[in-house]
Amino acid sequence: MTEARERDMRDLQELEEKFDPEMRFRPTLPPASVIVKWLLVILSGFHYYTAGFGLLRETTHRGVHLAFVLGLIFLVFAAFKSDADTTVSKSRLSIGGVPLVDWLLGLACAASVMYIPYVFDDLAFRVGNPDTLDVVMGSILFITLLEATRRSMGWPLPLIALGFTAYALAGPYFPGLLKHAGASWSQMINHQYLTSQGIYGVAVGVVATYVFHFVLFGVLATRIGLGQLFLDIASTVAGRYAGGPAKVSVFGSAMFGMLSGSSVANAVTVGSLTIPAMIRVGYRREFAGAVEAASSTGGQITPPVLGAAAFLMVEFLNVSYQTIIAAAIVPAFMHFFGVFMQVHFEAKRYGLRGLTDEEMPKLRESFVQRWPTLIPLVLLITILVSGRTPYLAAFTGITSCMIVGLTTTVWGNRSTNWLLLVVLHVLLALVAFVDWGSDGETIKLGFLALGVALIWAGQKWLGVIGRIDNAVLLEAFETGAKYALAVGAAAATVGIVIGVVTLTGVGFKISFIITGWAQMIAAFLMDWLPAFMADAKSLTLLAALFMTGIVCILMGCGIPTTANYIIMVTVAAPTLVQLGVEPLVAHFFVFYYGVLADITPPVALAAYAAAGMAGSDPFKTGNMAFRLGLAKALVPFVFVFSPSLLLVAKGFTWADFAITFTGCVLGIVALAAALSGYLMAEMKRWERTLCALGALCLIAPGLKISLLGVAFMLPVLIHQWTMSPSRKRATLA
Repeated sequence: MTEARERDMRDLQELEEKFDPEMRFRPTLPPASVIVKWLLVILSGFHYYTAGFGLLRETTHRGVHLAFVLGLIFLVFAAFKSDADTTVSKSRLSIGGVPLVDWLLGLACAASVMYIPYVFDDLAFRVGNPDTLDVVMGSILFITLLEATRRSMGWPLPLIALGFTAYALAGPYFPGLLKHAGASWSQMINHQYLTSQGIYGVAVGVVATYVFHFVLFGVLATRIGLGQLFLDIASTVAGRYAGGPAKVSVFGSAMFGMLSGSSVANAVTVGSLTIPAMIRVGYRREFAGAVEAASSTGGQITPPVLGAAAFLMVEFLNVSYQTIIAAAIVPAFMHFFGVFMQVHFEAKRYGLRGLTDEEMPKLRESFVQRWPTLIPLVLLITILVSGRTPYLAAFTGITSCMIVGLTTTVWGNRSTNWLLLVVLHVLLALVAFVDWGSDGETIKLGFLALGVALIWAGQKWLGVIGRIDNAVLLEAFETGAKYALAVGAAAATVGIVIGVVTLTGVGFKISFIITGWAQMIAAFLMDWLPAFMADAKSLTLLAALFMTGIVCILMGCGIPTTANYIIMVTVAAPTLVQLGVEPLVAHFFVFYYGVLADITPPVALAAYAAAGMAGSDPFKTGNMAFRLGLAKALVPFVFVFSPSLLLVAKGFTWADFAITFTGCVLGIVALAAALSGYLMAEMKRWERTLCALGALCLIAPGLKISLLGVAFMLPVLIHQWTMSPSRKRATLA
């Protein structure tokens, strides 16, 4: 059974590496493969240690993280895709299949990163007046960073960074409002390299602290079987109903999303079980893959472990992570509810069955086998809610995953297993929650060493067998670090964009341009719309929101969610704030649309991964996934006009929340019906049109316009009721 499980894990990993370019490592031979493996493990170990025992000085911590990440990228990602797909071969100009030039690039990149922590004490005297060595080292990092990002993520993000750089250098040559004084290369490097406004900015800091820790937690929680328990629960809840496997996909992705902020990992893990089941009951291959892809993207906005953008939001807004978790609850629900409704209507339209009793998992048996895997998640959520730091919560969750995985097995746990589980969690509590004074770090390390010794003694002398072994634990640390490579490079590259914005002030100029266009559109609409529907201020804001949403979607065609969010927050969010939108709401608006990046062709990573498992056309699957994601595309507008939906926004009242939530749910149902062409029966074109108009009105703020939405929907509901199959059967009877 263990061998089968390990084989399944290897298969899933291969799938993920095949369809996710951020995980597509080139083949290597010793000593390169051994060096890479242990560098990845050391990187995870570094972050695990600092999460529990204290972060290093900010610049040093970010430098160590970035040096490992960028250096490793040159070792594990080939310069060209074709090189990664070829069989590894030995040569004099390579070490273990890695060309000598890549070793040199990795070392040069790491050295240029660590240069800043090395000269940190003198940095205050050099900012604004860099010497020749500063400029040389900064230039090396700038060039190698763009190359590392290109290798791990493709061309779009480096090209955007180069475009912004060109704007900073050629400022005097731009026309009109975009014109600025310009910057020399030395000034550019000074701002991007020697300050915290560029490459070493907030984005890298967040990845090096919050993001890495939670990614590692998600990997370990999956390895010990928590993800499988969630899937079994999802199957029990939704599997029996029409189109059961697709609804299991939605529920399963929502629950797995609590552990993983990666859309691709979510799609591969959940989709490996749900996509074949969907195809078996009659779903088209493109639709089966699209359902899983659209569902999996919601993992990035599902508490308690959200995607990297959520942690960035903590830093940008200077709010607690608990606030972000609370604000994300309703948006996450709306995302999955929107996909669920389209799945339901599709299933009803084609008469697709649910799972049979033989296909249903035995939930009682699954819970008996896997209930200990809930302990790490419960601990993590409890600590987060208590107000402690997110990285302490992650440290506790990671350690608890290791304890549960190494001390308990699926069947046949003895009293020794339970005793060891309890004792090790007591030691964990002593490390995580007790202040031991000036010698605290030494004492905590002693407790950690004692815990390791107890596990070793239990395995060696007491015959304790866990649900994972030491090799799987090591693999989880390696895989967790793999996830950090591309996102780390992306965060540093986006720092270049942010640096240009702060250096040139272009963000304010873009805000002015967007506001001007929004006012023109609002003036045009005022001439055509009745006065009771909207005023000039609301229409101006609405136009600005539409433009921001469209740009987010277009940006998502080429770059992933995190990079999309950072760029749009830097450029567009100030515009929304200027128009009166609360900062938290503005950030969530951009974040919500940024999630669509993973299902927006042509770069739709989650959709391509799902298409690979479904055996469907990737582009058609991506288009279908994007359509499924549109069912909740209007929800961010509700956040803006009725912030109560975010629970923690200013002016929250339960009455406003209830009205807005009800209207939003009804609007999503109406829009899902319009997009799928089915409500209670096949819909005609006029019915789909009225449903779409009704959805727009139901989601819009205000009682009058909501009643107008109901009025649009009434003819559709009456006609659908008369045409529904159940009504016809009742009439015949």
